[in-house]
Amino acid sequence: MEERDRWATKLGLILAMAGNAIGLGNFWRFPYQLASNGGGAFMIPYFVALIFLGIPVMWVEWTTGRYGGKYGHGTIGPMFYLMARESVKPKTALIFGIIGGMLAFSVASLLSSYYYQIIGWSAAYTYYSLTGAYFGKDTVQFFISYVTNTKAVIFFWALTMVILGIAVAQGVSKGIERWVKVMMPALYVFAIILVLRALTLGSPVKPEWSAIKGLEYIWKPNFQALSQNFFKISLAAAGQIFFTLSLGMGIIHNYASYLGPEDDVALSGIATVSLNEFAEVILGGSLAIPIAFAYLGPEQAVKGGVGLAYMALPNVFANMPAGQIFGAFWFLLLWFAGFTSAIATYNYLVAMLEEDIKLDRKIGTWVVFGFLFLLGLPVALDSSLVYLSELDMWVGSYFLVLLGLFDVIVAVWLFKPDNFWEELHKGAYIDVPGWFKPIMTIIAPLFMIVLLIGNTKDYYSMGALALHVSKAYVEGVLGGTYPDAVPIVLRARLVIIAILIIGAIEAYMAIKKKYGEELAKNEVIIKM
Repeated sequence: MEERDRWATKLGLILAMAGNAIGLGNFWRFPYQLASNGGGAFMIPYFVALIFLGIPVMWVEWTTGRYGGKYGHGTIGPMFYLMARESVKPKTALIFGIIGGMLAFSVASLLSSYYYQIIGWSAAYTYYSLTGAYFGKDTVQFFISYVTNTKAVIFFWALTMVILGIAVAQGVSKGIERWVKVMMPALYVFAIILVLRALTLGSPVKPEWSAIKGLEYIWKPNFQALSQNFFKISLAAAGQIFFTLSLGMGIIHNYASYLGPEDDVALSGIATVSLNEFAEVILGGSLAIPIAFAYLGPEQAVKGGVGLAYMALPNVFANMPAGQIFGAFWFLLLWFAGFTSAIATYNYLVAMLEEDIKLDRKIGTWVVFGFLFLLGLPVALDSSLVYLSELDMWVGSYFLVLLGLFDVIVAVWLFKPDNFWEELHKGAYIDVPGWFKPIMTIIAPLFMIVLLIGNTKDYYSMGALALHVSKAYVEGVLGGTYPDAVPIVLRARLVIIAILIIGAIEAYMAIKKKYGEELAKNEVIIKM
């Protein structure tokens, strides 16, 4: 078997995995989810979801990835096929491989098409902070004028993609690992500087507005708010765990596939979760909301929503001493966080070309660049952000949980729980407590089924599942104008369907290419 690239150091692997998890979800998405879901009310189901969903699914994905890497695979389709055939015949296992490959390809492609745009916004705002471009201006109008400036949007997005391409083209050990070894420590340094600044703000505008009040809003348990909106807040918390840990995307599987068959995944998985949670809860939670509480007041801080990072906080930096420097630190932090996650989705698609059609990595990198550029153009050209919002509705939450559920069905149940437990502990530096076994086999999949039912119910009540999308959905959820936005929504859905079909075909071809004889005879032949 051809020797695959491997991580050069254990530290490089942990930082890459942490970088994959630590992204815009920690510093952009987490604060607005916290703010819009009752602060302390959100944190209770958040930690429940971390223990009963985040950690077990993280271990499942690490284990699946390393197992697939042993057979020379870095993508989910063949991995799911290999594990499923432990319980079912190859022809049935093929179905699970196709489902996994289809979902992972669609998440890696479609998430990249809009996630890279948001990283581009961070690059732009780093520049605008240093030059003071938004100082003294209405920051909401400034953001709107930026997203309608197509040349600027495409420039900063394309610049981000070119740098990503350069990093991925250099390979895993010589490219990705080297880049994250610089970016991850820098990210933590920027975050700590900003946290120290946030906690020493005092009450610069009004005596009753302070950063400490913001911290109190986050950390004081709010059982009343939780009981009033239990299902909504619990769904949001579990969705955030999936998003922040990069679960259900295929990229943890991909990174873990570059491990040796006896390399530890148990301690490495928990180390990744710990680094991510420190970045999200301690650093991310101590930044945007406390700063917004001090300068904008509780009411406006809680209303900040999705625009907290790009519309509310620039207003804060514009009125803060040395605001240009702190603003640049904040947006460079977002850019680094986004970059270290984006590099993983980019690598997943390159690995697909490299392994399945034997395309040279450097050529494959720029083929993927062209593909993602075409896929991202509709996002860049839609200043209403309806296209982006529609993709995020399906890809950024629903598909993640669906793939996470199939992770457990295939890697734990079809692979067989005892086989999985043994595989998890191969070369492990720690023993995973036995009480985690029922969490992985029963509680985590039930949790995800409840999430999917809840999300489906929400989508139905919003009118998102109708062929002719409702006015309430377009205006209330996507923030568009009815009926002008309807063709944009339909276009986004056609793209999602097309990418799912391409993903299914690619997974089928990848599995058939290597395991064609098995499929023809419907019996296992290749076994390591």
